Amino acid sequence: MNKTLIAVVLASLSFGVFAQQSGFVSPDNTGYTQGGFKGPTPGLSNIQQAKSLRDDSWVVLEGNIVRQIGHELYEFRDSSGSINVDIDDKRWQGQSATPSDKVRLEGEVDKDWNSVEIDVKNIRILK
Repeated sequence: MNKTLIAVVLASLSFGVFAQQSGFVSPDNTGYTQGGFKGPTPGLSNIQQAKSLRDDSWVVLEGNIVRQIGHELYEFRDSSGSINVDIDDKRWQGQSATPSDKVRLEGEVDKDWNSVEIDVKNIRILK
Protein backbone atom coordinates (compact mmCIF):
# COMPACT_ATOMS: atom_id res chain seq x y z
CA MET A 1 0.00 0.00 0.00
CA ASN A 2 2.80 2.43 0.89
CA LYS A 3 4.61 1.75 -2.39
CA THR A 4 1.43 2.49 -4.34
CA LEU A 5 0.91 5.76 -2.48
CA ILE A 6 4.52 6.82 -3.08
CA ALA A 7 4.22 5.98 -6.79
CA VAL A 8 1.02 8.07 -7.10
CA VAL A 9 2.62 11.06 -5.33
CA LEU A 10 5.77 10.90 -7.47
CA ALA A 11 3.73 10.58 -10.67
CA SER A 12 1.58 13.61 -9.81
CA LEU A 13 4.64 15.72 -8.92
CA SER A 14 6.43 14.87 -12.16
CA PHE A 15 3.28 15.61 -14.18
CA GLY A 16 3.21 19.12 -12.69
CA VAL A 17 6.79 19.74 -13.79
CA PHE A 18 6.07 18.64 -17.36
CA ALA A 19 2.84 20.66 -17.50
CA GLN A 20 4.67 23.86 -16.58
CA GLN A 21 7.10 23.47 -19.47
CA SER A 22 4.47 23.68 -22.19
CA GLY A 23 3.72 26.94 -23.99
CA PHE A 24 4.14 28.81 -27.22
CA VAL A 25 7.29 27.89 -29.12
CA SER A 26 8.79 30.91 -30.80
CA PRO A 27 9.29 30.77 -34.59
CA ASP A 28 13.06 31.08 -34.22
CA ASN A 29 13.15 27.97 -31.95
CA THR A 30 14.87 29.81 -29.09
CA GLY A 31 12.76 27.93 -26.57
CA TYR A 32 9.57 28.52 -24.72
CA THR A 33 8.31 31.98 -23.93
CA GLN A 34 6.77 32.80 -20.60
CA GLY A 35 4.29 35.57 -19.92
CA GLY A 36 2.38 35.75 -23.19
CA PHE A 37 2.77 36.14 -26.91
CA LYS A 38 5.77 38.00 -28.29
CA GLY A 39 5.43 38.94 -31.91
CA PRO A 40 3.64 41.23 -34.29
CA THR A 41 0.54 42.97 -32.98
CA PRO A 42 -2.29 44.58 -34.94
CA GLY A 43 -1.26 47.98 -36.21
CA LEU A 44 -3.27 51.12 -36.36
CA SER A 45 -6.07 51.07 -38.95
CA ASN A 46 -8.45 53.69 -40.23
CA ILE A 47 -12.21 53.49 -40.68
CA GLN A 48 -12.03 52.96 -44.44
CA GLN A 49 -9.75 49.93 -43.92
CA ALA A 50 -11.88 48.59 -41.05
CA LYS A 51 -15.01 48.59 -43.22
CA SER A 52 -13.29 46.30 -45.74
CA LEU A 53 -12.13 43.73 -43.16
CA ARG A 54 -13.85 40.41 -42.39
CA ASP A 55 -16.36 40.06 -39.57
CA ASP A 56 -14.65 39.65 -36.17
CA SER A 57 -11.34 41.13 -37.41
CA TRP A 58 -9.40 43.00 -34.70
CA VAL A 59 -8.84 46.72 -35.30
CA VAL A 60 -7.15 49.62 -33.56
CA LEU A 61 -8.52 53.06 -34.44
CA GLU A 62 -7.64 56.60 -33.40
CA GLY A 63 -10.00 59.51 -33.82
CA ASN A 64 -12.92 61.22 -32.10
CA ILE A 65 -16.28 60.12 -30.77
CA VAL A 66 -18.43 62.89 -32.21
CA ARG A 67 -21.89 62.03 -30.86
CA GLN A 68 -23.99 59.50 -29.02
CA ILE A 69 -26.58 57.80 -31.21
CA GLY A 70 -28.21 55.56 -28.60
CA HIS A 71 -27.48 53.67 -25.41
CA GLU A 72 -23.87 52.41 -25.80
CA LEU A 73 -23.88 53.36 -29.52
CA TYR A 74 -21.72 56.25 -30.77
CA GLU A 75 -20.50 57.81 -34.02
CA PHE A 76 -16.71 57.66 -34.34
CA ARG A 77 -14.76 59.68 -36.91
CA ASP A 78 -11.20 59.79 -38.23
CA SER A 79 -9.67 61.36 -41.34
CA SER A 80 -11.01 58.55 -43.58
CA GLY A 81 -14.68 58.66 -42.56
CA SER A 82 -17.10 57.72 -39.80
CA ILE A 83 -18.50 54.51 -38.35
CA ASN A 84 -20.80 53.49 -35.52
CA VAL A 85 -19.09 52.01 -32.47
CA ASP A 86 -20.69 49.96 -29.70
CA ILE A 87 -19.04 50.77 -26.35
CA ASP A 88 -20.44 48.91 -23.35
CA ASP A 89 -20.70 51.08 -20.24
CA LYS A 90 -18.13 48.89 -18.43
CA ARG A 91 -15.49 49.64 -21.12
CA TRP A 92 -15.30 53.31 -20.13
CA GLN A 93 -13.73 52.41 -16.75
CA GLY A 94 -14.43 55.85 -15.30
CA GLN A 95 -13.02 57.77 -18.28
CA SER A 96 -14.90 60.64 -19.89
CA ALA A 97 -14.48 61.90 -23.46
CA THR A 98 -15.76 64.90 -25.36
CA PRO A 99 -15.95 65.28 -29.16
CA SER A 100 -12.66 67.22 -29.05
CA ASP A 101 -10.77 64.42 -27.22
CA LYS A 102 -8.74 62.03 -29.37
CA VAL A 103 -9.33 58.41 -28.36
CA ARG A 104 -7.84 55.02 -29.23
CA LEU A 105 -10.37 52.23 -29.71
CA GLU A 106 -9.52 48.54 -29.88
CA GLY A 107 -12.20 46.09 -30.90
CA GLU A 108 -13.77 43.77 -33.44
CA VAL A 109 -15.43 44.50 -36.74
CA ASP A 110 -19.11 43.54 -36.51
CA LYS A 111 -20.65 43.06 -39.96
CA ASP A 112 -24.35 42.49 -40.55
CA TRP A 113 -26.14 42.20 -43.87
CA ASN A 114 -26.05 45.92 -44.64
CA SER A 115 -24.05 47.56 -41.86
CA VAL A 116 -20.62 47.60 -40.28
CA GLU A 117 -19.79 48.75 -36.77
CA ILE A 118 -17.01 48.24 -34.26
CA ASP A 119 -17.61 46.33 -31.02
CA VAL A 120 -15.17 48.16 -28.73
CA LYS A 121 -13.26 46.09 -26.16
CA ASN A 122 -10.87 48.81 -24.93
CA ILE A 123 -10.97 52.60 -25.01
CA ARG A 124 -8.19 54.99 -24.04
CA ILE A 125 -8.25 58.77 -24.01
CA LEU A 126 -5.08 60.09 -25.69
CA LYS A 127 -3.38 63.17 -24.28
